[in-house]
Parts: sequence; C-alpha cells; structure tokens
Amino acid sequence: MPLTRTPLLSETVRKLVARGAYVNAFNILNRLHPADIAGVLADLPEHLRREAFETLHKRNLTLASAALSELGPERGASILSELSPQEISELLQELDPDDAAPFLARLPLEIQEVILGAMRTKEASEVEDLLQYPEETAGRIMSPKVFSLNEETTVGDAIRKLQDAGDLEMVFYIYVVDDRGKLSGVLSLRQLLLKRPETRLKDIMETDVIRVTADTDQEEVAQLVASYNLLAVPVVDQQNNLVGVITVDDVIDVIKDEATEDIFRLAGVDTDERVFNPPRTSVRKRIPWLVVNLATAFLAAVVVSQFEGAIAQFAVLAVFMPIVPSMGGNAGNQALTVMVRGIALGELTWANSRKALLKEILVGAVNGLVTGLLAGLIAFFWKASPWLGAALALAMIGNLVVAAVAGTLVPLILRRMKIDPALASSVFVTTATDVAGFLLFLGLGATLLARFQ
Repeated sequence: MPLTRTPLLSETVRKLVARGAYVNAFNILNRLHPADIAGVLADLPEHLRREAFETLHKRNLTLASAALSELGPERGASILSELSPQEISELLQELDPDDAAPFLARLPLEIQEVILGAMRTKEASEVEDLLQYPEETAGRIMSPKVFSLNEETTVGDAIRKLQDAGDLEMVFYIYVVDDRGKLSGVLSLRQLLLKRPETRLKDIMETDVIRVTADTDQEEVAQLVASYNLLAVPVVDQQNNLVGVITVDDVIDVIKDEATEDIFRLAGVDTDERVFNPPRTSVRKRIPWLVVNLATAFLAAVVVSQFEGAIAQFAVLAVFMPIVPSMGGNAGNQALTVMVRGIALGELTWANSRKALLKEILVGAVNGLVTGLLAGLIAFFWKASPWLGAALALAMIGNLVVAAVAGTLVPLILRRMKIDPALASSVFVTTATDVAGFLLFLGLGATLLARFQ
C-alpha cells in the first residue's frame, strides 16, 4: 500500500537526509506518488531539498523527473542549478515538452543551448519549438503531441490508429484536419465508438471547433476552458494549422498560478516569495512596496497636519480619527478584490463598468449609512456630543462611497494603462480612503464642534 504524505513523513525524510541516511530516505520517497514527493521536498530547507532530490535522481530517474514536474519550475530551478547540463538533459527529456519548457526557460541561455544539445533530438526539438513562444501564452503551455486524423479517415481506421498511437498527451477528443493540415473538425471518443466502422470522420465531426491561437494569453485559455466545460482545447497558428493541444490539467495549473499571483500582488508581495525564503530575500522582495506605501502615507499625514489647530482645540477628534480611514480601507479592499477578480474572469470591462460602479456606490452608501450611524451613536453616548457623532457618521458614509469609487475605477484605469491591476491597485485605493477619511472627519468635526460647542 503506497504511503501518503504527512507532516511526520516530511520530518522523517528531513532527519534522514540531514544525517546522511540517503538510502533510507530513498526507500521512503520511492513509495510515494510524485505529487507527494514534491510536497515533501517543498517542506525541506533548500540545501536538504537538493540532497534529497539527488538521492532520488541517482536511484530512480523516471520518478525524479515526475517529482520535479510536480515541484514546479520555481522551486525546481534551484535544484537544477546544482546539476550538470548532462544530468539536467536526462531529467527534462523524461518529461512532456510542455512540462520541460518552463524549467529550461529559467536557466541562462548558454546553459539552455548545452542542455538542448545533450537531449535526444526529438525531445530537444519539441522543447525548443515551445520556447519560441512568449511566456504565459497558449504556445508555451501546449503539448505538440496532439492526435489528429484526416477528414477522409473512416471510423474503423480511426480506432485502429488510436490503438496504435504511441506516447501522446491525454486523448479527450479526436481532432480532424484536411489534406493541408488545417483544423476542420472535432469529435469525441463517444461519437467515434457509436458510429459504424465505414463512416468517414468528415460526416460526423463538429465543424464549429472552439480553438485558440498560439499567441493567446494563457489566462484567456483558462477562461475559455472553464466557460465551455472543455477537457482540452486545440491550438492553431495564424493559418489555422493544428500545432498543439492544451489539456485541462495544464489549465488547472494556469488557474492556480494566476490566482496565486493575484493574491500575492494584491498584498504587494513578490510572486516568487515562499514561506521559508531566507529573511534577506524576503526583505529585498517586500521593501520596495513598503517604501511606496510610506510615501503615500505621508499624503495622509499632510492632510492631518492641516488640522493641527483643530485637534489641539478638540482633542476628542484624535480619539476617533483612525476609525474613518480604517473602515474606508477595508471597504475599498472589498470592492477592489471583487473588481480584480471580475477583470481576471473577463466579467468586468469598460463597456459594463458604469453598471459595476453604480452598484458599488450603492453598496458603499448603504454600508456607510449602517456603520456610520452605529459609529455615530457610540461616539454620542461615549462623549455626550451629538455633533461629534454626526461628524463621524457623515464622514463614514462619504468615505465608504469614496472607497467604492476607488475600488472600482482604479483597477480599470490601471488595466487600461496596461498595468496589472492586482499589482498596484491597493496602494492607490488605500491612499484615496486615507486622505478622504481624514479630510472628511477632521473637516466636518472641526466645523461642527467649533460652531455648536
């Protein structure tokens, strides 16, 4: 019975590798699924990860390659950097071309050439072809091992050719091409098995084929597969020649990577950062955005400085001053998260942005009314000042409307400017809610208290 990865298992492998008991560590790893091996390796410190992988690599090349693929190019690149070009070529040529290409792309160009030269000709050629496409496009993640048949092929011949096919990407659909290799139709395996053997494929294929071009963004591919519930999507060039296929497992990886990237960027964290990065690395990756935040925070400080006299006269303003920008920041981040996700899924565009903006303004106004009245009542009963409560309530309503507007428009504007909205939006939204929050509360508070108290 195969083992399953657990925290105890990872700790056991760590201790074995740390004391040089490599054979014992291999005996454990050799019984795991490649995905579980990748999980164990990910739990290890970097130097022990390399030693554990080297142990596996020396004793089971196929399993080591599969585990490397599951580990991913980000962590895998550091492992490959310690291996010779010959060893890397042996590992990568065991993988499908679309799995090998991301690892090779992370290595220096001169090393890439040496590795490709050491790989088997067929595998090297397929990987090299994929590397010609830009990163994060359909061409980079597709598999060139696509099963296709001529439209004149009969069902009986198609079944025999499918049975005789060698190493292929998962066959979910049969893609049909004409005599020039251009994609002309598609049919499912179920359709193939239910038709008479003498039936030609051109007579039963679906001609309205959902396809993507090699330069299509991988995020658009993921949206297409999700929208139409596809198991695979064919990739064509500009002349409609069938050049590859992207299967659902590749799309799942894209969705996971894009979601992780958006989450990291919303927090101003580099997408390459991991839990056990050295402190020096984490500081280097985080400090730039903290410096930007510091600069924008001084804008709010400038606003507060304009009310120094009012704060000195009415010290109670300082007690409630942080509440309004804090609530505005939270509301802005709520709207921002929804908008960034809408942009990523293709739901939100400039065409329908007005509807989204009006909806968020309404939500912001209602939320501001509820929380503003609640905060105002608390201020009133706590400090026995109805005008302080009124200032807090009105400022809360106004700032939550500002948060709604900023959270909706900022990501759209950045997207229009070809800037990733997940990367920079939070800085601008936070600045808007901080500045507006201090200005509204201190301005209203100082005016009402000076006039009526």
